[in-house]
Amino acid sequence: MRFYSTNREVPSVSFKEAVLKGLPDDNGLYMPEVIPRFTDNFLKNLHRLSFNEIAFHSANMIVENEIDEITLRSIVDESFRFDVPVKNIHDNIHVLELFHGPTLAFKDFGARFMARTMGHFLRSDDREITILVATSGDTGSAVAQGFLGVEGIKVMLLYPGGKVSKIQEQQLTTIGQNITAIEIDGTFDDCQHLVKTAFLDEELNKRLNLSSANSINIARLLPQSFYYTYAFSRLEKRNTKIYFCVPSGNFGNLCGGLLAKKMGLPVEGFIAASNINDVVPQYLETSVFRPKKSVQTISNAMDVGNPSNFARLLDLYNGDYLEISKDIKGVSFNDNQTRDIIREVYTKYNYLMCPHTAIGYGGLSGYLGTREIGIYLSTAHPCKFKDIVEPIISEEVEIPLRLKKVIDKKKRAIAMTNEFDEFKSFLIETN
Repeated sequence: MRFYSTNREVPSVSFKEAVLKGLPDDNGLYMPEVIPRFTDNFLKNLHRLSFNEIAFHSANMIVENEIDEITLRSIVDESFRFDVPVKNIHDNIHVLELFHGPTLAFKDFGARFMARTMGHFLRSDDREITILVATSGDTGSAVAQGFLGVEGIKVMLLYPGGKVSKIQEQQLTTIGQNITAIEIDGTFDDCQHLVKTAFLDEELNKRLNLSSANSINIARLLPQSFYYTYAFSRLEKRNTKIYFCVPSGNFGNLCGGLLAKKMGLPVEGFIAASNINDVVPQYLETSVFRPKKSVQTISNAMDVGNPSNFARLLDLYNGDYLEISKDIKGVSFNDNQTRDIIREVYTKYNYLMCPHTAIGYGGLSGYLGTREIGIYLSTAHPCKFKDIVEPIISEEVEIPLRLKKVIDKKKRAIAMTNEFDEFKSFLIETN
């Protein structure tokens, strides 16, 4: 399989090069030249397969012969050593819990798979790689845990100062070894701009082998398609229409679901649920995409005003707005509405959600008809936002032991402005 840039201004590359490079030189995003299709037999027997069996089969279709099957099975089995439960909340509404990995966030799926895939490729390659990651919270810690101690790789985590939760910041800044946390005076969009500008800087790219571990990396996107197929397989469908509602910020998670649909997963459609940073819901309503400066909310991981993966969304549909709007509906919620959803679902159904997950529930419950089945994605454990959630429910949220261990560790982060020249000088001096 070859992978092309969504901007189509550079030659296609192998899966290995797409993974190690991360971002094409024309500032597009890598996509597979052909999206393979599930066979009818595979779909018929989905309910008999484990998550890892589904993940291996899906990955093998796209990776093809670049990773031998024994190695790919090992990558899958090492990456996904945690539960992926689908739970019924009430009536026809279900939740897919994606927060049972090491950092208690859905980013563990993509980060762990990518780290092991990249590590496999580097074993036969003598280059050293510097990975740049812009994070609005959970991506950074997931990537850091995935790449911790991996030889030949340095990781630079850029996060917006004062705009992530306390627990998220502790997870980002207390790791050490080959992981460096950089606290940017600005927004997530500023962090993302610094990373993208670095990839386009000729001097930096002559000095360093740069790669990305954000959802712009194809190895992060691919595993985000696995859990849609798995969740679909665990439902009692009875010929009803199935919808997924995805809390959306940078839109990698939604693109993972769209990829699964393009591979033949027979879902009816998707709901893109955002906070007031609603550029994609606005696009779905008007057909006009207007990026804007992001606004801080209590669902901070979704505070994105110019989502990178929008380019992939367009590419999957060849830019056809009518087809896009047929498969995807958009909805947005402000902070007060998000708080109300958290409180209501906890009171009525004894189910506690983080602010991002609550937006997913709100988007689904407001859309589904009685003859349809819906799954919303729970993207993070509520304890990661205890400072937000506890005042809403007037109860203390218990923190799992693995998170308690990082709370009292000393923060180690390098403060930096959002000026590219400062970031560039730092990269040159530290490599």
